[in-house]
Amino acid sequence: MNKQFKLLAEQAEFSETDLHIQGDNFQKFAELIITECAAEADKQTIYCRGIPWGRWIKQHFGIEE
Repeated sequence: MNKQFKLLAEQAEFSETDLHIQGDNFQKFAELIITECAAEADKQTIYCRGIPWGRWIKQHFGIEE
């Protein structure tokens, strides 16, 4: 599981058992949320370090375009 996603899961108090059983589903759910947020961010003209904000968000979370 992606390191960023695992950290967020721990903060949300998912147990290791939850992550083991539902790891792939959790990863997919997290990716869908990040992708949706990035798509909304891309509707703006905001940049972070010269990169469109939506792309930067995806890179931060390790989601390939």
